[in-house]
Amino acid sequence: MIFHIAVCSPDPVLRGRVQRHCMEYYARRADACIVEQLESTAALLQQEEAGSRYELYLIELPAANPCSGLQAAAEVAGLLPNQGIEPVRWRESAVAATLIRDPSWHPVKRWMPRFIAATKPAAHVPSQRSSMTENTSSSEITPLSGEQLNDLVASFDASQSNRLAMNAVTAAGIDKVALNYDRSRLLQRRFSVTVDNGEVTHQDRSGRCWLFSSLNVARFVAKKNLGVKEFEFSQNYAMYFDKLERVNYFLQDVAALVRAGEPSDSRLIQHLLADVMGDGGQWTMALNVYKKYGAVPKDLFPETESSKNTGAMNTQLRHLLHTAVAHMYADPASIDDEVAKTVAAGHRILTIHLGEPPKSFDWEWTDSEGMFHRDGEITPVEFWKKYVGTADLEDYVCLVDDPRREHAKGKKIGIEHLGNVAGGNPTEYLNVPNQFMKDCVRAILTEKGIPVWFGADCGPFMDRERGAWATDLFEYGSVYDVDFDMDKESRVRFGDSAMNHAMAFVGVDVADDGTTTRRWRVENSWGDKIADKGYFTMSDDWFTEYVYEVAVPKAMLPAEYQAALAEPATMLPAWDPMGALA
Repeated sequence: MIFHIAVCSPDPVLRGRVQRHCMEYYARRADACIVEQLESTAALLQQEEAGSRYELYLIELPAANPCSGLQAAAEVAGLLPNQGIEPVRWRESAVAATLIRDPSWHPVKRWMPRFIAATKPAAHVPSQRSSMTENTSSSEITPLSGEQLNDLVASFDASQSNRLAMNAVTAAGIDKVALNYDRSRLLQRRFSVTVDNGEVTHQDRSGRCWLFSSLNVARFVAKKNLGVKEFEFSQNYAMYFDKLERVNYFLQDVAALVRAGEPSDSRLIQHLLADVMGDGGQWTMALNVYKKYGAVPKDLFPETESSKNTGAMNTQLRHLLHTAVAHMYADPASIDDEVAKTVAAGHRILTIHLGEPPKSFDWEWTDSEGMFHRDGEITPVEFWKKYVGTADLEDYVCLVDDPRREHAKGKKIGIEHLGNVAGGNPTEYLNVPNQFMKDCVRAILTEKGIPVWFGADCGPFMDRERGAWATDLFEYGSVYDVDFDMDKESRVRFGDSAMNHAMAFVGVDVADDGTTTRRWRVENSWGDKIADKGYFTMSDDWFTEYVYEVAVPKAMLPAEYQAALAEPATMLPAWDPMGALA
């Protein structure tokens, strides 16, 4: 039997320990369990609203604020019949255990005391890690005293600027207060080179930006070949096959790890389980899909409720894959059967949510001159090759700016266990200076007149409504009296920045000297109600700090970089920030 358990705690160490003990406990019972780690009670309730159900909820009730956890437990308990909240002790905290199904089916009162006793750290045989943790907790981490708190309050109140900042931010929010008015009004939306790609697209409540942006590059090519002003590819079609392939890729990958003896609680397995079946991706992953499955016009495979809002579908797919992994560990001899069964189930779930994609279609259209055209029956692969293949997008390579000193420029890097299509091109990058990336983008825009796909950390210093990025667009440090002095390397190294969004460059402004780049025009996929009808403006200094990846034709690289592409990649672990997905 497989039990589904939700562990809710802000402490990742506690969550991981509870998960490990749960899996060990059920393994001893010849059962299996799937544990979902949730960092907050808000996330727990969101999962409930999305339709996720668990047999057992373990909700931390911190001594400092037990009410929030109790409230969440009470809300969960009221959703279905036969609920019960069983308070138990976990170290310094209480945990509310909520039984969701028939109590006779899962006798929590009988096993819970033994479970808690088994999971408490053993005082007589402490591991080196637990001893270090306990010593640190008792001797090195000092509590915040009442005297310290009084000093902090007095220091805050003594500053008139602190009081003014508090009054302003509490009333208007930090972004409105910190906005650099002069920088905002002087960041112009005019460009010396503009690539017109028509109306912007909208990814809605999904993480498909990498598909939208790559298809935005492709649609520019298709529009020219079709002789039309507006055209859009089906992002739903691309996502369908990406997720189907990703189900297979994940299962095959984990199956190999299980056969090799990888522990279920290893950092690698836990990372793969936590990161599975999101919407994010990379340029290479997108081209793997288009190369194998082609593309179709949007009106022939339109959006569905699940393609526009992927949360509920992804939750079910995640549960499916977690279940499969639990079965693999429980019975390694049946791994092949488990993979086949789960791929079939994944296909079924995707088709129910997204519809059945067309294998071929009759293609006819009217161009911008009013001329009617008919291709007859055509497959998605044939359509892609005929109307996009002329741009040789499959020959593009990904350049990244990894600022960490140990990763040399001019060398190829890859990320272990990162991919979507088994047998497709691996997700690898050529690490180059940021300025070289800029030079490539400028050359493509000015010489080829085609959009350029890129990935960036889009959050910092972004004015979403006005559609602007600049490193001095917000003066947060001045409001808080804090010096945020990390450079790009430090931000990557210490988890403050990584690529999280993909877009397309569609313009650049070059100064009269012909060399100085002033700003960039960006086609986003957040609809036309914001920015300049959906188009954003990026300062050149922001490009330096927060753009991490661009896709460019291999042919434009110098000889030494082309030679580097032929060398084996230095493989980085699955959790490395360069493996972040847009």
